[in-house]
Amino acid sequence: MTKLETLCKGAHDVRIKIGLLDTDIKNKVLNDAADSLIKYSKHILEVNAEDVLKAKEDKLSEEFIERLTLNSNRIEEMANSLRQIVKLDDPIGEVLSMKKRPNGMIIGKRRVPFGVIGIIFESMPGMVSDAFGLCFKTGNCVILDGGYSGMKTNKAIVLALKEAIIDNNIPEEALCLIESDDKEITKSFVKMDSYVDLLIPRGNSKLISTVLSNATIPVIETGVGSCHIYVDSDADFDMAIDIILNAKLKSINTSNTCEYIVVHKSVAKEFIPLLYNSLKEHSIGLECDDYAKECVSQVEDSQGNFDEALSVKVVDNIDEAIEHINKFNTDHSEAIITKDYDRAQRFLNEVDSACVYVNASTRFTDGNEFGFGAEIGISTQKLHARGPMGLEALTSYKYIIYGSGQIRK
Repeated sequence: MTKLETLCKGAHDVRIKIGLLDTDIKNKVLNDAADSLIKYSKHILEVNAEDVLKAKEDKLSEEFIERLTLNSNRIEEMANSLRQIVKLDDPIGEVLSMKKRPNGMIIGKRRVPFGVIGIIFESMPGMVSDAFGLCFKTGNCVILDGGYSGMKTNKAIVLALKEAIIDNNIPEEALCLIESDDKEITKSFVKMDSYVDLLIPRGNSKLISTVLSNATIPVIETGVGSCHIYVDSDADFDMAIDIILNAKLKSINTSNTCEYIVVHKSVAKEFIPLLYNSLKEHSIGLECDDYAKECVSQVEDSQGNFDEALSVKVVDNIDEAIEHINKFNTDHSEAIITKDYDRAQRFLNEVDSACVYVNASTRFTDGNEFGFGAEIGISTQKLHARGPMGLEALTSYKYIIYGSGQIRK
C-alpha cells in the first residue's frame, strides 16, 4: 500500500467515529484549534515567509503571492472564522422529514456527514483552517492537497490544528495533509474512490478542469466567475456606478468580481460616459461593442491606457439582456440595477446562475456574507450544492425507517 493510500485509508477508517461526535466536543475542538493557531502564529509566519520567498524566486504571479502571504491579522481572522463556526447550529442529526406510511412504517430523512472529503487548492493558507472547521463541525474527515508552493505554511497550520484534535482524544486522521510536491500524487488522489467520498477543487480553471477530467470521485465544481451587472432603463445611475465600482474594485480577480456590464439602450448615451469617467480614476477602461463605443466617444480623453477593463454590451430590452447573460455567464453571480419590481422579478426568475441580485453588488457572494461563518467554496453546479457552500453543503442524508414487524407482500 502506498503512502497516499495509507493516508486515505486512515481517514476512511475513522470516519464513523468522527461522524458520531456530539456537538459539544466538536465545538471544544474548534475553539481549542483557534487558540492553537494564535499560539503557534509566530512559527506559522516564519515558515510562510520562506514559502513566499520561494514563490518570488520562482517568479510566480503577484496575485498568487498575495494570496499566499500571511500576517498576524490574517491568522487572527483564521482563528475567528473557527470561532464563528462554533456558534453555528450543528446540522448533523437534523431530521428533514418524518412520514407515516399506510402500512404503519415511519420513514424519516436525517442529515448525515459525507464521510471523507478531499479538498484540492493552491496558494490559500486560510483554506486549511476553514476546510477543517467546516468539515469537522459536520462530522467529516478532511484530506487536504494544497500544492507545493505553500507546503511549509500548510504543514505548520495543520500541526497547530492537530494539537487541538489530539489533546481532545480525537483520532488525528480527522485532518490529513498530503505532503508532496509531485503532481502525479494529486492525479492518484482524485482516483481514491475506495476511501474518499467527495472532492472539492479550489483554484484556477486549469486546476478545476484537471480534477474534473481525472477524478473517479464525485466532484463539486467551484467554478471561476465572470459576473454580469445589467443596468436597466430606469436604473438609479449613482447606485449603479457605486455597485459596479464595488463589484470590480473591492477585490479584483476574485470569482465574484464583475467583468461584464450590460446596459439598456435608452440610457446608454447618458450612463456609459459616467461609468467611463468613474472607472478611469481607478485605471480601468471599457471594452465596448459598437454602440457603446459611440457613447464613450463623447468623453474627452477617451483613449487612455488602462490596467484593467470591463466589457460593455448595449441591449434593446430586458429580454435581450437576460438572453445574453444566460448565454455567456459562468453560473456564478449576476445582478440587475432597476427600480421596476416586475423586471426585477423577471431577472430573478429567468437568469440561470447560483446567485442573482437586485440592486446589490456581486461581491456579496461569499460564505461569511451569507451568514455561513466560512465557506468551502462557491459551487457553480446544480447537483447537491449551489452557491456559497457552508455547513449544510457538506452533508448528505440517509433514510431511517421504523417498523413494527412489517413484511412486503
